[in-house]
Amino acid sequence: MLSNRTTPIDFTSSLYLGLCHASEALRSWVSFTTGKPAALEESPDARRIAARLARLQGCEQATLATSTLHAFWDLFGIFDRRRVAIYVDGGMYPIARWGVERAAAHAVPVREFAHQDAADLEVRVRRDAALRRTPVVVADGFCTACGSVAPIPDYLATIRARGGQLVIDDTQALGILGQAPGPGTPYGRGGGGTLRWHGVDGADVLSVSSLAKAFGAPVAVLAGSRRDIACFEQHSDTRVHCSPPSTAALRAAEHALAINQRCGDVLRQRLWDLVRLFQVLLRRAGRTATGGFSPMQTIVPCTDRDATREHQRLMQAGIRTILRAPEHGGNARIGVLITARHARHDIERAVAALSGTPHRRGG
Repeated sequence: MLSNRTTPIDFTSSLYLGLCHASEALRSWVSFTTGKPAALEESPDARRIAARLARLQGCEQATLATSTLHAFWDLFGIFDRRRVAIYVDGGMYPIARWGVERAAAHAVPVREFAHQDAADLEVRVRRDAALRRTPVVVADGFCTACGSVAPIPDYLATIRARGGQLVIDDTQALGILGQAPGPGTPYGRGGGGTLRWHGVDGADVLSVSSLAKAFGAPVAVLAGSRRDIACFEQHSDTRVHCSPPSTAALRAAEHALAINQRCGDVLRQRLWDLVRLFQVLLRRAGRTATGGFSPMQTIVPCTDRDATREHQRLMQAGIRTILRAPEHGGNARIGVLITARHARHDIERAVAALSGTPHRRGG
């Protein structure tokens, strides 16, 4: 059993930069919400924050939403009015898929291509040439499962020749990835996300991201060209029928952007140092993890039963991890989410528990 003297270490939070936004750290507010939909009246704070997020990502304009589900629901409701065909990455996170399903329900053709396989995408788009539909490619900007950044330039090469559109879910990258990545700084600088990391932009790219991961604020942003953002705001259903982001969420986003500007690169470097330490110590212990440079590292035991048993053993050792369900016929896995709030000792203790060896602090 867990000793009373052992403080549990939590590796289940996706607040990667460790931003928590205590109430006393935020600007105060008079009203939690206006009680009005964004289509009727939008907070000046929302406009200002959206503009900052657009600049951060290298896009012309942006607009805020309560969640990425709201944004994707509206976006694909707009796409179903156009003559498009949608191509979805096979490893796509579920929320964007739920938006795609709305378009599919209105008879928009939907195809799936192999995970981060630009060649497979090209083949499938060519096969559909006779449909005479504009291709819309939907993919995660950064895959935490394999730790790889999507080949955005290759996707754009396929769709630009056909007047297409790229839609990325950049939730896992916003606040983590940025411009000019290097050997010692794989995340790059600035935290502007996948587009900045690749150094690409264009009127044919739309980025949907939640700030609830690295930035720790429960609000979403859609960024792209002025034309596309204006079209989205004009035709959005959720901006009419749903509540906008609360004042508290806007204050948290504002606070996160201020911290990112002041010391975001320092936090990202600390995060990378901890991720790298975890990988090095794990290899020394004879084990490996998937996830590349992602803060979400995944341990794959031999069987589902092994995963459950190991997860329980880690809990008893005071290490809180995530037991992840099997995907695509594979085994259950153990997720270890590393944040900038962790200490070196936390990483050492987690690896010691994973390797089944006792850990001595400072040893």
